[in-house]
Amino acid sequence: MAEQILMIALSPTMETGTISKWEKKEGDRVESGEVLCQVETDKAVMDYESIQEGVLLKILVNEGEQASIGTPIAIIGEEGEDITELLSSIKRDVVSEKSPEVYPKEDVQPSDIRKEVVSDRISVPKIDRIMASPLARRLAEQRGIDLAVIKGSGPRGRIIKRDIVSYIEATPSTASFEVISPGEKDQIIPVSPKRAIIAQRLAESKFSAPHYYLRLKVRTDDFMKARKALNQTLESRVSVNAFLIKFVAETIKRHPIINSTWQKDTILRHGSIDIGLAVAQDDGLITPVVRDCGNKGIIEIEKELKELISKALENKLTPEEYSGATFTISNLGSFGIEEFTAIINPPASAILAVGKMEPQPVVTNGNSIEIQTLMTLTLSCDHRVIDGAVGAAFLKDLKDIIENPIKALYR
Repeated sequence: MAEQILMIALSPTMETGTISKWEKKEGDRVESGEVLCQVETDKAVMDYESIQEGVLLKILVNEGEQASIGTPIAIIGEEGEDITELLSSIKRDVVSEKSPEVYPKEDVQPSDIRKEVVSDRISVPKIDRIMASPLARRLAEQRGIDLAVIKGSGPRGRIIKRDIVSYIEATPSTASFEVISPGEKDQIIPVSPKRAIIAQRLAESKFSAPHYYLRLKVRTDDFMKARKALNQTLESRVSVNAFLIKFVAETIKRHPIINSTWQKDTILRHGSIDIGLAVAQDDGLITPVVRDCGNKGIIEIEKELKELISKALENKLTPEEYSGATFTISNLGSFGIEEFTAIINPPASAILAVGKMEPQPVVTNGNSIEIQTLMTLTLSCDHRVIDGAVGAAFLKDLKDIIENPIKALYR
Protein backbone atom coordinates (compact mmCIF):
# COMPACT_ATOMS: atom_id res chain seq x y z
CA MET A 1 0.00 0.00 0.00
CA ALA A 2 1.37 3.40 -0.98
CA GLU A 3 2.65 5.66 1.83
CA GLN A 4 3.70 9.26 2.13
CA ILE A 5 7.34 10.04 2.92
CA LEU A 6 7.32 13.05 5.23
CA MET A 7 9.98 15.66 5.87
CA ILE A 8 11.43 14.88 9.30
CA ALA A 9 13.57 16.95 11.69
CA LEU A 10 17.19 16.12 10.93
CA SER A 11 18.56 18.60 13.47
CA PRO A 12 17.28 19.74 16.88
CA THR A 13 16.39 23.23 15.62
CA MET A 14 15.21 22.37 12.10
CA GLU A 15 11.80 23.72 11.06
CA THR A 16 12.13 23.42 7.28
CA GLY A 17 14.48 21.54 4.98
CA THR A 18 15.63 22.05 1.39
CA ILE A 19 16.02 19.04 -0.90
CA SER A 20 19.54 19.56 -2.24
CA LYS A 21 19.69 16.24 -4.15
CA TRP A 22 17.53 13.17 -4.74
CA GLU A 23 19.67 10.04 -4.54
CA LYS A 24 16.78 7.97 -5.91
CA LYS A 25 14.62 8.75 -8.93
CA GLU A 26 10.99 7.86 -9.61
CA GLY A 27 10.70 4.15 -10.35
CA ASP A 28 13.78 3.19 -8.30
CA ARG A 29 13.59 0.49 -5.65
CA VAL A 30 14.22 1.80 -2.11
CA GLU A 31 15.32 -0.39 0.78
CA SER A 32 14.96 0.50 4.45
CA GLY A 33 18.10 2.34 5.60
CA GLU A 34 19.07 3.53 2.11
CA VAL A 35 19.76 7.22 1.55
CA LEU A 36 16.74 8.63 -0.25
CA CYS A 37 17.86 12.25 -0.64
CA GLN A 38 20.13 14.97 0.71
CA VAL A 39 18.43 17.62 2.85
CA GLU A 40 19.93 21.02 3.69
CA THR A 41 18.90 21.91 7.25
CA ASP A 42 19.58 25.04 9.25
CA LYS A 43 23.00 23.63 10.15
CA ALA A 44 24.27 21.20 7.51
CA VAL A 45 23.46 18.95 4.55
CA MET A 46 22.15 15.66 5.96
CA ASP A 47 21.39 12.20 4.56
CA TYR A 48 17.67 11.33 4.68
CA GLU A 49 17.56 7.57 5.25
CA SER A 50 14.31 5.83 4.32
CA ILE A 51 12.54 3.81 6.99
CA GLN A 52 10.14 2.42 4.36
CA GLU A 53 10.85 0.06 1.52
CA GLY A 54 9.25 -0.21 -1.89
CA VAL A 55 9.32 1.69 -5.18
CA LEU A 56 9.66 5.49 -5.27
CA LEU A 57 6.39 6.24 -7.07
CA LYS A 58 6.33 10.03 -6.91
CA ILE A 59 8.64 12.89 -5.95
CA LEU A 60 6.56 15.77 -4.58
CA VAL A 61 9.36 18.21 -3.66
CA ASN A 62 11.98 18.83 -6.31
CA GLU A 63 15.66 19.61 -5.82
CA GLY A 64 16.17 23.16 -4.59
CA GLU A 65 12.68 23.36 -3.05
CA GLN A 66 11.86 23.63 0.63
CA ALA A 67 9.38 21.76 2.83
CA SER A 68 8.31 22.14 6.44
CA ILE A 69 8.46 19.35 9.02
CA GLY A 70 5.65 16.81 8.53
CA THR A 71 5.08 17.74 4.88
CA PRO A 72 4.94 14.93 2.25
CA ILE A 73 8.01 15.01 0.02
CA ALA A 74 7.45 11.75 -1.89
CA ILE A 75 5.27 8.66 -2.18
CA ILE A 76 6.53 5.09 -1.90
CA GLY A 77 4.64 1.86 -2.62
CA GLU A 78 4.48 -1.16 -4.90
CA GLU A 79 5.44 -0.99 -8.56
CA GLY A 80 2.53 0.06 -10.75
CA GLU A 81 0.32 0.95 -7.78
CA ASP A 82 -2.42 3.54 -8.39
CA ILE A 83 -1.73 6.60 -6.21
CA THR A 84 -4.38 8.90 -7.68
CA GLU A 85 -6.50 8.86 -4.52
CA LEU A 86 -3.48 9.51 -2.29
CA LEU A 87 -2.40 12.45 -4.47
CA SER A 88 -5.92 13.85 -4.30
CA SER A 89 -5.89 13.52 -0.50
CA ILE A 90 -2.61 15.41 -0.29
CA LYS A 91 -4.02 18.07 -2.60
CA ARG A 92 -7.11 18.47 -0.39
CA ASP A 93 -4.91 18.87 2.69
CA VAL A 94 -2.96 21.62 0.95
CA VAL A 95 -6.12 23.48 -0.07
CA SER A 96 -7.75 23.13 3.37
CA GLU A 97 -4.69 24.55 5.11
CA LYS A 98 -4.51 27.37 2.54
CA SER A 99 -0.76 27.06 2.47
CA PRO A 100 1.59 25.07 0.26
CA GLU A 101 3.56 22.16 1.61
CA VAL A 102 6.48 23.20 -0.55
CA TYR A 103 8.06 26.58 0.10
CA PRO A 104 10.45 28.21 -2.35
CA LYS A 105 13.76 29.30 -0.99
CA GLU A 106 13.40 32.90 -2.16
CA ASP A 107 11.04 35.64 -1.01
CA VAL A 108 7.87 35.40 -3.13
CA GLN A 109 5.52 38.15 -4.19
CA PRO A 110 1.85 37.28 -4.79
CA SER A 111 2.18 38.11 -8.49
CA ASP A 112 4.92 35.49 -8.84
CA ILE A 113 2.67 32.59 -7.82
CA ARG A 114 0.91 30.46 -10.40
CA LYS A 115 -0.95 27.15 -10.17
CA GLU A 116 0.24 24.02 -11.91
CA VAL A 117 -2.42 21.30 -12.31
CA VAL A 118 -1.28 18.06 -13.86
CA SER A 119 -3.26 14.83 -13.74
CA ASP A 120 -0.64 12.84 -11.85
CA ARG A 121 0.77 15.65 -9.71
CA ILE A 122 -0.64 17.48 -6.74
CA SER A 123 -1.69 21.09 -7.34
CA VAL A 124 0.67 23.31 -5.39
CA PRO A 125 1.96 26.84 -5.83
CA LYS A 126 4.94 26.96 -8.19
CA ILE A 127 7.35 29.80 -8.75
CA ASP A 128 8.67 31.23 -12.00
CA ARG A 129 12.17 31.43 -10.61
CA ILE A 130 15.77 30.60 -11.32
CA MET A 131 16.72 27.07 -10.31
CA ALA A 132 20.05 26.95 -8.48
CA SER A 133 21.70 24.78 -5.84
CA PRO A 134 22.09 26.24 -2.31
CA LEU A 135 25.89 26.34 -2.72
CA ALA A 136 25.60 28.14 -6.05
CA ARG A 137 23.27 30.71 -4.48
CA ARG A 138 25.70 31.35 -1.62
CA LEU A 139 28.64 31.79 -4.02
CA ALA A 140 26.63 34.14 -6.23
CA GLU A 141 25.50 36.19 -3.20
CA GLN A 142 29.08 36.51 -1.90
CA ARG A 143 30.32 37.71 -5.30
CA GLY A 144 27.34 39.95 -6.08
CA ILE A 145 26.46 37.93 -9.18
CA ASP A 146 22.97 38.08 -10.69
CA LEU A 147 21.86 34.48 -11.25
CA ALA A 148 19.79 35.64 -14.23
CA VAL A 149 23.00 36.03 -16.28
CA ILE A 150 24.20 32.48 -15.54
CA LYS A 151 23.33 29.53 -17.78
CA GLY A 152 22.85 26.41 -15.68
CA SER A 153 24.44 23.09 -16.64
CA GLY A 154 22.67 20.98 -14.01
CA PRO A 155 19.46 18.93 -14.31
CA ARG A 156 16.66 20.92 -16.00
CA GLY A 157 19.03 23.87 -16.44
CA ARG A 158 19.72 24.19 -12.72
CA ILE A 159 22.66 26.45 -11.84
CA ILE A 160 25.32 24.59 -9.88
CA LYS A 161 28.68 25.48 -8.34
CA ARG A 162 30.74 24.93 -11.50
CA ASP A 163 28.55 27.40 -13.41
CA ILE A 164 29.32 30.15 -10.88
CA VAL A 165 33.03 29.29 -10.88
CA SER A 166 33.13 29.34 -14.69
CA TYR A 167 31.44 32.74 -14.75
CA ILE A 168 33.89 34.17 -12.20
CA GLU A 169 36.88 32.85 -14.17
CA ALA A 170 35.47 34.25 -17.41
CA THR A 171 34.74 37.72 -15.98
CA PRO A 172 37.24 38.37 -13.18
CA SER A 173 37.10 42.13 -13.47
CA THR A 174 33.41 42.27 -12.51
CA ALA A 175 32.79 39.07 -10.55
CA SER A 176 35.85 38.60 -8.35
CA PHE A 177 34.87 41.39 -5.96
CA GLU A 178 31.90 43.57 -5.18
CA VAL A 179 32.03 47.33 -5.72
CA ILE A 180 29.44 49.67 -4.23
CA SER A 181 28.83 52.55 -6.61
CA PRO A 182 27.24 55.90 -5.79
CA GLY A 183 23.47 55.63 -6.01
CA GLU A 184 23.51 51.86 -5.48
CA LYS A 185 20.07 50.56 -4.48
CA ASP A 186 19.38 48.94 -1.12
CA GLN A 187 19.52 45.15 -1.21
CA ILE A 188 17.21 42.85 0.72
CA ILE A 189 19.07 39.69 1.79
CA PRO A 190 16.81 36.80 2.86
CA VAL A 191 17.66 35.33 6.27
CA SER A 192 18.76 31.73 5.87
CA PRO A 193 17.38 29.09 8.27
CA LYS A 194 20.82 28.77 9.85
CA ARG A 195 21.17 32.52 10.38
CA ALA A 196 17.67 32.66 11.90
CA ILE A 197 18.55 29.91 14.42
CA ILE A 198 21.86 31.58 15.30
CA ALA A 199 20.03 34.86 15.92
CA GLN A 200 17.37 33.18 18.05
CA ARG A 201 19.74 31.12 20.20
CA LEU A 202 22.25 33.90 20.85
CA ALA A 203 19.55 36.46 21.60
CA GLU A 204 18.00 34.05 24.10
CA SER A 205 21.41 33.41 25.66
CA LYS A 206 22.38 37.08 25.88
CA PHE A 207 19.12 38.25 27.41
CA SER A 208 18.29 35.25 29.63
CA ALA A 209 21.76 34.46 31.00
CA PRO A 210 23.31 37.32 33.02
CA HIS A 211 26.75 37.53 31.41
CA TYR A 212 29.85 38.88 33.07
CA TYR A 213 33.37 38.98 31.67
CA LEU A 214 36.84 38.27 33.02
CA ARG A 215 39.98 39.13 31.09
CA LEU A 216 43.72 38.57 31.49
CA LYS A 217 46.89 38.27 29.43
CA VAL A 218 48.76 34.97 29.19
CA ARG A 219 52.40 34.38 28.30
CA THR A 220 52.58 31.75 25.54
CA ASP A 221 56.33 31.35 24.93
CA ASP A 222 56.72 28.04 26.82
CA PHE A 223 53.42 26.73 25.43
CA MET A 224 54.56 27.38 21.84
CA LYS A 225 57.97 25.81 22.56
CA ALA A 226 56.21 22.69 23.83
CA ARG A 227 53.99 22.62 20.74
CA LYS A 228 56.99 23.02 18.44
CA ALA A 229 58.85 20.19 20.19
CA LEU A 230 55.84 17.89 19.88
CA ASN A 231 55.25 18.70 16.23
CA GLN A 232 58.86 17.90 15.37
CA THR A 233 58.15 14.30 16.37
CA LEU A 234 54.91 13.97 14.38
CA GLU A 235 54.02 13.68 10.71
CA SER A 236 50.89 15.78 11.20
CA ARG A 237 51.06 19.03 13.17
CA VAL A 238 48.97 19.59 16.30
CA SER A 239 47.07 22.88 16.23
CA VAL A 240 46.99 25.60 18.85
CA ASN A 241 43.27 24.93 19.31
CA ALA A 242 43.88 21.29 20.23
CA PHE A 243 46.27 22.43 22.97
CA LEU A 244 43.76 25.02 24.20
CA ILE A 245 40.99 22.40 24.34
CA LYS A 246 43.21 20.10 26.41
CA PHE A 247 44.32 22.92 28.73
CA VAL A 248 40.70 23.99 29.28
CA ALA A 249 39.62 20.40 29.97
CA GLU A 250 42.35 19.96 32.59
CA THR A 251 41.37 23.25 34.23
CA ILE A 252 37.69 22.28 34.29
CA LYS A 253 38.66 19.16 36.28
CA ARG A 254 39.80 21.51 39.04
CA HIS A 255 36.65 23.67 38.74
CA PRO A 256 33.81 21.31 37.72
CA ILE A 257 31.04 23.89 38.26
CA ILE A 258 32.30 25.58 35.06
CA ASN A 259 31.05 22.47 33.22
CA SER A 260 27.40 23.01 34.19
CA THR A 261 24.00 24.04 32.82
CA TRP A 262 21.33 26.21 34.47
CA GLN A 263 17.97 24.36 34.60
CA LYS A 264 15.80 26.82 36.57
CA ASP A 265 15.21 24.65 39.65
CA THR A 266 18.48 22.72 39.40
CA ILE A 267 22.00 23.02 38.07
CA LEU A 268 23.20 20.12 35.91
CA ARG A 269 26.88 19.42 36.44
CA HIS A 270 28.02 17.43 33.40
CA GLY A 271 30.19 14.36 33.91
CA SER A 272 31.74 14.55 30.44
CA ILE A 273 33.77 17.60 29.37
CA ASP A 274 32.49 18.23 25.83
CA ILE A 275 34.23 21.25 24.31
CA GLY A 276 33.01 23.02 21.18
CA LEU A 277 35.15 25.14 18.87
CA ALA A 278 33.42 27.92 16.93
CA VAL A 279 34.04 27.48 13.18
CA ALA A 280 33.09 30.09 10.57
CA GLN A 281 31.01 29.04 7.56
CA ASP A 282 29.81 31.17 4.65
CA ASP A 283 26.37 31.62 6.21
CA GLY A 284 27.21 31.67 9.92
CA LEU A 285 28.98 29.89 12.74
CA ILE A 286 28.80 26.25 13.72
CA THR A 287 30.40 24.62 16.75
CA PRO A 288 31.77 21.09 16.27
CA VAL A 289 32.16 19.36 19.63
CA VAL A 290 35.02 17.14 20.83
CA ARG A 291 33.53 14.80 23.43
CA ASP A 292 35.04 13.69 26.74
CA CYS A 293 38.14 15.90 26.40
CA GLY A 294 39.15 15.27 30.00
CA ASN A 295 40.01 11.66 29.15
CA LYS A 296 41.78 12.29 25.84
CA GLY A 297 45.30 13.37 24.98
CA ILE A 298 46.23 16.29 22.73
CA ILE A 299 47.00 14.10 19.70
CA GLU A 300 43.64 12.31 19.93
CA ILE A 301 41.85 15.65 20.35
CA GLU A 302 43.65 17.02 17.29
CA LYS A 303 42.66 14.03 15.15
CA GLU A 304 38.99 14.37 16.07
CA LEU A 305 39.09 18.15 15.69
CA LYS A 306 40.50 17.95 12.15
CA GLU A 307 37.78 15.54 11.08
CA LEU A 308 35.04 17.69 12.63
CA ILE A 309 36.30 20.95 11.10
CA SER A 310 36.57 19.31 7.67
CA LYS A 311 32.96 18.11 7.93
CA ALA A 312 31.84 21.50 9.23
CA LEU A 313 33.32 23.32 6.23
CA GLU A 314 31.50 20.88 3.92
CA ASN A 315 28.19 21.22 5.84
CA LYS A 316 28.27 17.51 6.71
CA LEU A 317 28.18 17.57 10.52
CA THR A 318 25.48 15.49 12.19
CA PRO A 319 23.47 17.02 15.08
CA GLU A 320 25.43 14.87 17.54
CA GLU A 321 28.64 16.46 16.28
CA TYR A 322 27.66 20.12 16.73
CA SER A 323 25.21 20.23 19.65
CA GLY A 324 25.45 19.94 23.42
CA ALA A 325 28.86 21.50 24.09
CA THR A 326 29.38 21.98 27.84
CA PHE A 327 32.07 24.63 27.20
CA THR A 328 33.00 26.57 24.05
CA ILE A 329 36.18 28.19 22.69
CA SER A 330 36.09 30.96 20.10
CA ASN A 331 39.52 31.81 18.69
CA LEU A 332 39.80 34.90 16.47
CA GLY A 333 43.54 35.29 16.91
CA SER A 334 44.23 34.18 13.34
CA PHE A 335 42.20 37.20 12.15
CA GLY A 336 44.49 39.56 14.05
CA ILE A 337 41.88 40.29 16.75
CA GLU A 338 43.59 41.30 19.97
CA GLU A 339 40.65 40.67 22.30
CA PHE A 340 36.86 40.35 22.25
CA THR A 341 33.90 39.12 24.26
CA ALA A 342 31.75 36.17 23.16
CA ILE A 343 28.12 35.25 23.86
CA ILE A 344 27.67 32.00 25.78
CA ASN A 345 26.66 29.05 23.60
CA PRO A 346 23.76 27.17 25.32
CA PRO A 347 23.58 24.81 27.14
CA ALA A 348 27.03 25.79 28.43
CA SER A 349 27.54 28.38 31.16
CA ALA A 350 30.85 29.77 29.88
CA ILE A 351 32.74 30.53 26.69
CA LEU A 352 36.41 31.46 26.22
CA ALA A 353 37.34 34.16 23.68
CA VAL A 354 40.95 33.87 22.48
CA GLY A 355 42.85 36.77 20.91
CA LYS A 356 46.05 36.81 18.85
CA MET A 357 49.55 36.14 20.20
CA GLU A 358 51.95 39.07 19.83
CA PRO A 359 55.33 40.04 21.29
CA GLN A 360 55.09 42.78 23.92
CA PRO A 361 57.53 44.40 26.39
CA VAL A 362 56.90 43.14 29.92
CA VAL A 363 58.30 44.37 33.25
CA THR A 364 59.56 41.31 35.17
CA ASN A 365 59.65 40.80 38.94
CA GLY A 366 63.25 42.01 38.93
CA ASN A 367 62.13 45.32 37.35
CA SER A 368 63.84 44.49 34.06
CA ILE A 369 62.09 44.63 30.72
CA GLU A 370 61.91 41.62 28.42
CA ILE A 371 59.90 40.75 25.30
CA GLN A 372 57.27 38.08 25.86
CA THR A 373 54.60 36.69 23.56
CA LEU A 374 51.23 37.47 25.12
CA MET A 375 47.67 36.41 24.33
CA THR A 376 44.46 37.88 25.79
CA LEU A 377 41.81 35.48 27.12
CA THR A 378 38.28 36.69 27.92
CA LEU A 379 35.94 34.40 29.81
CA SER A 380 32.18 35.01 29.55
CA CYS A 381 30.26 33.45 32.45
CA ASP A 382 26.60 32.88 33.33
CA HIS A 383 26.29 34.46 36.79
CA ARG A 384 23.38 32.15 37.66
CA VAL A 385 25.83 29.23 37.70
CA ILE A 386 29.33 30.63 38.06
CA ASP A 387 30.16 33.15 40.77
CA GLY A 388 32.77 35.81 40.04
CA ALA A 389 35.38 34.31 42.37
CA VAL A 390 34.89 30.86 40.81
CA GLY A 391 35.28 32.23 37.27
CA ALA A 392 38.37 34.17 38.33
CA ALA A 393 39.95 31.09 39.94
CA PHE A 394 39.27 29.05 36.77
CA LEU A 395 40.83 31.66 34.50
CA LYS A 396 43.85 32.07 36.80
CA ASP A 397 44.47 28.31 36.80
CA LEU A 398 44.05 28.16 33.01
CA LYS A 399 46.66 30.91 32.69
CA ASP A 400 48.99 28.95 34.97
CA ILE A 401 48.66 25.78 32.84
CA ILE A 402 49.19 27.64 29.54
CA GLU A 403 52.28 29.37 30.90
CA ASN A 404 53.59 26.12 32.42
CA PRO A 405 52.26 23.28 30.19
CA ILE A 406 53.84 20.58 32.37
CA LYS A 407 51.20 21.41 34.99
CA ALA A 408 48.55 19.92 32.71
CA LEU A 409 49.88 16.56 33.92
CA TYR A 410 49.24 17.37 37.60
CA ARG A 411 45.93 16.53 39.29
